[in-house]
Amino acid sequence: MELRELGRTGLKVSSVGFGASPLGNVFGTVSEEQANASVRLAFQSGINFFDTSPYYGGTLSEKVLGKALKALGAPRSSYVVATKCGRYKEGFDFSAERVTRSVEESLERLQLDYVDILQCHDIEFGSLDQIVNETIPALVKLKEAGKTRFIGITGLPLGIFSYVLDRVPPGTLDVVLSYCHYSLNDSTLGDLVPYLKGKGVGIINASPLSMGLLTEAGPPEWHPASPQIKAACQTAAAHCKEKGKNISKLALQYSLVNKEITSVLIGMKSLEQVEENVAAARELATCGIDEEAVSEVEAILKPVKNQSWPSGIQQS
Repeated sequence: MELRELGRTGLKVSSVGFGASPLGNVFGTVSEEQANASVRLAFQSGINFFDTSPYYGGTLSEKVLGKALKALGAPRSSYVVATKCGRYKEGFDFSAERVTRSVEESLERLQLDYVDILQCHDIEFGSLDQIVNETIPALVKLKEAGKTRFIGITGLPLGIFSYVLDRVPPGTLDVVLSYCHYSLNDSTLGDLVPYLKGKGVGIINASPLSMGLLTEAGPPEWHPASPQIKAACQTAAAHCKEKGKNISKLALQYSLVNKEITSVLIGMKSLEQVEENVAAARELATCGIDEEAVSEVEAILKPVKNQSWPSGIQQS
């Protein structure tokens, strides 16, 4: 598994990252044995980056991931753990007091002394000025206290990243995590890469399958995309299947091709999913991507290319 440098952090993380939200039973029940086996196989296959949040499964994802990492018996320095703060089952709270308490709770659930990356979760649901003036200074203090090595922000609308990065002192933030903006149907994160690199932040791309749009099974009921986006993605998935190809594999490989993006986070909850994702990355490294399949899918998705959906509160 290829390791890539994460911005200026000095961390080298696997190009495929283990998204641990499914360990919180958010996509069906996962047994402890299944979770432990999946994390172990991922680690043995060269995946060293694990991402979670107290929001996933109402803290369950953190607890399950913590147990699974402990069961590895591997040196703490051999894996990178990212968690989040500010978004909880009960709602959003980006106050300094809450995020400070949050990291202590996360460390207890993860059974760790520190996390490698602590990120404000889905900041578009809070006041961006509060994030700049209160939340991030609190995270800086947590970094100074050794509770986390690096700090970052996550969210859907790309404009939130530049809003915050332009208002905090240079070098304050280490990482941004964007999702659903570097995939076959929406590659707008690519336009922001030069700006983010100029700010020295590492870039993580989550959800290369666009939260289930780019799968044969299709997205969950609650998916916020328009009917047009859903229909186009289903047509593309059916086209791939007809050609004996898998749209999810193609979508993951498409996201991995851009080496300016350090890691592509994809949710995993079974040995089969880990094996498929690792195989897709290895195939890409040895054979490259199926350019013909990509151009056929891009032609189908052209009418909805780079269309997204609203997320968060209206920022004044």
